[in-house]
Amino acid sequence: MDDTRREFLTDLLTTPSPSGFETVGQRVWVKYVQQFADEVNTDAYGNAVAVYHGDPACDVSIAFAGHADEIGYIIRDITDDGYLRINRIGGADRTVSKGQHVTVHSETPVAGVIGQTAIHLRDTGNESYDDIDEQFIDIGAEDGDAARERVEVGDPVTVETRVRPLADTRLAARALDNRVGIWAAAEALRAAATRTQSVDATVYAVSTVQEEVGVQGAKMVGFDLDPDAAVAIDVTHATDNPDLPGNSVGPVELGSGPVVTRGSVNHPTLVTLARDAAETAEVDVQLQAAGSRTGTDADAFYTSRSGIPALNIGIPNRYMHTPVEVIDTTDLDAIASLTGAMAAGADDIAPFTLDV
Repeated sequence: MDDTRREFLTDLLTTPSPSGFETVGQRVWVKYVQQFADEVNTDAYGNAVAVYHGDPACDVSIAFAGHADEIGYIIRDITDDGYLRINRIGGADRTVSKGQHVTVHSETPVAGVIGQTAIHLRDTGNESYDDIDEQFIDIGAEDGDAARERVEVGDPVTVETRVRPLADTRLAARALDNRVGIWAAAEALRAAATRTQSVDATVYAVSTVQEEVGVQGAKMVGFDLDPDAAVAIDVTHATDNPDLPGNSVGPVELGSGPVVTRGSVNHPTLVTLARDAAETAEVDVQLQAAGSRTGTDADAFYTSRSGIPALNIGIPNRYMHTPVEVIDTTDLDAIASLTGAMAAGADDIAPFTLDV
């Protein structure tokens, strides 16, 4: 990965963007894609769509979409003694929240910690995890009035972490789910716009909002954009760590390439396009099964309007929905090559229909 693309990824990862509060993160994404997009549009809720206009004689369009939002917390109450009670934004994990540094995104960011009683004072022989709504943030305020001068009910909260390179090409950060997806969508558009391959189809790069609270942004975009096909790029569970039950999902390894999902939502023609493109681009891919739903924006796209052919492509990710997610950047390079080849091959394989 070259320095420009790595800097873009770092900018995305260091810009907090919890569901419902994605504006600052979307500005980072839009600023980057404006350099090579023919046009960039946003809607009322902040979904962003960048467009490469292909050959006017070609009426095929394909969208590559990631979601900009991340999980987090939201302030639901400020107690009279100055502590902040919280609720989830999305699927925040109650087992990893206590003892974390956090930032409350008020008008001016406020530092805090999610309190955890010292081990010396707890009955460690009979413990259970408190639900998120039983936990609290300590910002150091003396009382409720002092706290209310700095924060308000409804302010979003994110865990404060760093982007940390690990060994070789591994990377750890908060919110790799799904900044890597919008990074990849932008790179798909850049490949088309810079003519690294001949692309006749119109290509959309999409950065959706509010995926973590029910794929809401993709519902809006799918209806409004109505592309011929939509590829949702998201993270998927890497199963190459020792704590994972072997029968929970299929084998997926970091550094072994993007994951093409088969079954249910995933349109067979798009699966073929992805696998053919991988061969053309000389990219290794892994396969994953989806018997019911994907849990990604693909679930919204394929039921939009009269049904938009959709596919979910995953980026292997360890420790999803924790502050220490881990990916391999070689998988990002591979997915950039794969999506570029898919855009180039879209016109040849269209229309995206089944012969019944």
